[in-house]
Amino acid sequence: MPSPVSSHPPAQGPAQAARPWRLAIELALGGIALLGLLASLGLVASWVAPLAIATYLGMAALLWRALRRCPRRQDGLGAANRVTLARGVLVALLAGTLAAPALLAAHGEWLFALALVALALDGVDGWVARRTASASAVGARFDMELDAFFILLLCLALLLLERVGPWVLAIGAMRYVFVAASWRWPWLAGELPESLRRKAVCVWQVAALILALLPATPDMLVGWLAATALAGLTLSFAVDVRWLYRQQ
Repeated sequence: MPSPVSSHPPAQGPAQAARPWRLAIELALGGIALLGLLASLGLVASWVAPLAIATYLGMAALLWRALRRCPRRQDGLGAANRVTLARGVLVALLAGTLAAPALLAAHGEWLFALALVALALDGVDGWVARRTASASAVGARFDMELDAFFILLLCLALLLLERVGPWVLAIGAMRYVFVAASWRWPWLAGELPESLRRKAVCVWQVAALILALLPATPDMLVGWLAATALAGLTLSFAVDVRWLYRQQ
């Protein structure tokens, strides 16, 4: 919403002037961290690197655009978004591994560890946001979209490893199908109230899919874990759709 008209133009304070440069530097540092991880794992010359870098650049571009359009001025990313961006670097690396199925199969343990760290950071950014008063609508959206993308990547990894069938993609695709459906039925885009149930289902989805990635997990248990994640997500979406429909 536009701000009220004033007889004097708003002052351009130091934070406003520095913000684009600070933001660009912080996003660039995230890219450097990704390159460092690729180099330390010996993946710079593999097919993993181009996909990981492209994923990060796309993420950084969207975040840059969202923050530059945000009416709330701040100097750089902010404390909570820095944590989320660190998680985004790990997610980008995980995305890159999808270009090398043999790598996924041969190094399941470190992929499990990578996903586990990303899951742990998911709880840290919210805590940092509360402690530093750096919560924002852009940060919440960044966190939510990164969660959805992370879940989709985990589903794709399990499919490429042939640990479950194509039905596992329904877990990762459900959020995007819901968004697409809101273009046809606008009432689906309504704001949902805070829900402990929704948060618990999200955490279980990620935890179940990460456990399913672990090579030591028996195939039968992998199928059960993915099935419970899909069942919980389906039920959660059904509850939310019903609530939104009744609010029309």
